[in-house]
Amino acid sequence: MRAELGERATRPGTAGGNLALATAAFTLTFWAWNLIGPLSRSYSEDLGLTPTQTSVLVAFPVLVGSLGRIPVGTLTDRYGGRVMFTAICFLSIVPTFLVGLSASSYGMLLLWGFFLGIAGTSFAIGIPFVNAWYQADRRGFATGVFGAGMGGTALSAFLTPRLVEAMGVFTTHLLMCAALAAMGAVMWSFARNSPTWKPRTEPALPRMREALGLKATWQASALYALVFGGFVAFSTYLPTLLTTAYAYAQTDAGMRTAGFAMAAVVARPVGGILSDRIGPVKVCLISFFGTCAFAVVLALHPPAEFPAGLSFVLIALSLGLGTGAVFALVAKLVDPSRVGTVTGLVGAAGGLGGYFPPLLMGVVYQATGAYTLGFVLLAVVALVVALYTSRAFRDVT
Repeated sequence: MRAELGERATRPGTAGGNLALATAAFTLTFWAWNLIGPLSRSYSEDLGLTPTQTSVLVAFPVLVGSLGRIPVGTLTDRYGGRVMFTAICFLSIVPTFLVGLSASSYGMLLLWGFFLGIAGTSFAIGIPFVNAWYQADRRGFATGVFGAGMGGTALSAFLTPRLVEAMGVFTTHLLMCAALAAMGAVMWSFARNSPTWKPRTEPALPRMREALGLKATWQASALYALVFGGFVAFSTYLPTLLTTAYAYAQTDAGMRTAGFAMAAVVARPVGGILSDRIGPVKVCLISFFGTCAFAVVLALHPPAEFPAGLSFVLIALSLGLGTGAVFALVAKLVDPSRVGTVTGLVGAAGGLGGYFPPLLMGVVYQATGAYTLGFVLLAVVALVVALYTSRAFRDVT
């Protein structure tokens, strides 16, 4: 059966084909979600923003992208991934276009950046969509590969500043609008829900209450808030951090942020595959202890390229392993019919985990002129989550 799927993986209607389509849509929508962060220095200089105002601007899209995953995950259980991916691609066009029109107004950037978060809800669609296509012993692989679509933030960090330099802000956003429209059409035309998927037609609120009543939902949310929240926080705020703490040019900071994001992207499917082999709990512990150790190094504000550059890459690898492992753990603990709703809640926790650190970093830097306290807090949180995980999941294989 697996050999047959491998031979037909590139065709729609197969597990591999739909995994590829979902990953592509996730990548593009995550690029759209992160359009503001790579341009933070330009917005800050052009609009005369304080560090705190800049961090608020960068964090705003994360809010809707986080909370919006709750209803989107529930709607995915009801309408399926094909409909929901198509809808999110087309809905994301509106705020993408309006952000491109708003470069001269801080208030309008905040408003439309808030709604740009719609693009970030696509994660809650893809996890249940690809889960339904794979058997339990392959779901770590499937969710890990799909999760590599968070590399859209790397594409944004690397390409968005360059496209803006070459064509301007508005034209760059128009290109993204066209790409979103094309991806929406592709998902509608070629994506297919798994034959094993059955829509849940009961009212949404009881399903949410049911998911909230699961201990696994709250446990996975705590873990994911650290690893995915850490990834989102770094991906959105790292351009600002590198330009302020290390005096990099915006394009150089974007290139290094892209490197950070790619390291996490590569590590995510590895985390999923390792979870299938050695268990998701062990992979989570490697992730959390690694994050703690490298956050301590960065708190010392080491020289830019080494060891700071290496430490940023290693913390990205640690976070990436964890993002792959947490949803492999969810697949072990949660019935497949509930995965969409649970994913929405866990994904929201992960996104919210990425909402607050940029705000905190901006306040810390404005107050102290350094980011030391922020990295110390990250190390402490990672250590606490690691100790909790070792105790709470000691019986999970």
